[in-house]
Amino acid sequence: MVKFWLSDGIYIAAVCLIHAALISAVVVTSTGPQTVKKAKGESVSLGCTYTTDASDTGDLDIEWTLVSQDMTQKDQMILSYTGGKQYELGSPDLMRRLKFVSDPSGGDATVNITNLQVSDTATYQCKVKKTPGVDSIKVTLVVLVRPSRPKCWVDGSEEKGGSVSLRCRSNQGSSPLKYTWTKESGSLPPTSTQNSQTGELLITNHSDSYRGKYVCEVSNEVGSEQCTYALQAYNPTNKAGVIAGAVIGALLLLLLLIFLILLLICCCCRKRDEKDAANEIREDAAAPESQPGSRNPSFRSVTRYNVHPGIKYTSVKPGSLSRVGSGHSSTQTERSRAQREASMLSSDQRPPLRYDSKYGYPV
Repeated sequence: MVKFWLSDGIYIAAVCLIHAALISAVVVTSTGPQTVKKAKGESVSLGCTYTTDASDTGDLDIEWTLVSQDMTQKDQMILSYTGGKQYELGSPDLMRRLKFVSDPSGGDATVNITNLQVSDTATYQCKVKKTPGVDSIKVTLVVLVRPSRPKCWVDGSEEKGGSVSLRCRSNQGSSPLKYTWTKESGSLPPTSTQNSQTGELLITNHSDSYRGKYVCEVSNEVGSEQCTYALQAYNPTNKAGVIAGAVIGALLLLLLLIFLILLLICCCCRKRDEKDAANEIREDAAAPESQPGSRNPSFRSVTRYNVHPGIKYTSVKPGSLSRVGSGHSSTQTERSRAQREASMLSSDQRPPLRYDSKYGYPV
């Protein structure tokens, strides 16, 4: 029984000696916060200094890795130093900005990251191995966006006796953003209340004593910006006159609209009357005269008896005119008279003489 306890004591002592030997081997000595917050565009140094022991006889091996937030996924190695050589294993964009600050074999494996981006937010681990010793350290880097310069303005009027709302807003910046209003000379009005999340400063019962420059500062964990607004105090406007002017303006606008509608109706009626009058004129116009020589017998008869009144026709056929004797004085006399009457007519009123199969040539 005693031998058992002695054996256990010897075993415990041996474990303690081995553990002490390991502790006295490679030790990462870097100190500092485990979480570092920096603004976008800045630089940061992730410390990793270490010491070795004479018992560490193996090759020096230094590894910088990105610790995966998902415990089921492997960590990503981005930079290593082994066998006296350096290997860059991360993304090209990160490797252009992440470098050892000195020779890592001299006891300092600290890295520096320049031009920080929001995507650089992660937990970085530095592991130093020199067989049989090994030690590591983790640092969480949080990259935030500093607030942009805010804009200050007043919402509503600045009349005395009323309420005035000063507003402040920054378009960029990592949350949470905090807004704080102050007055350049003196303190804020006693009737004012401000909201640090929305950036509103509400002043009730505004007066001349509240005039002046007000400063709004927006801040987060990595920076701050500010803007100013010069608050005035105006006399109240004559609301009755404004209302009366608005009513009169509305009435004038209504009258103008009615006038335009009536004018449009009159124009439409006038165009319709002109169109009706034009249609009546076309309906009363006489039909055009038919051309003489129409094949319709009724038109030929009108041409014979109406167009050439007093002209007689004969049934003499073509070629038989020469047979008419000289003794027919009456016929010649009538022919002469018809020729004289025909010559008195204008050439545009006298149609050409045509042969008729029933009556012959007109004489």
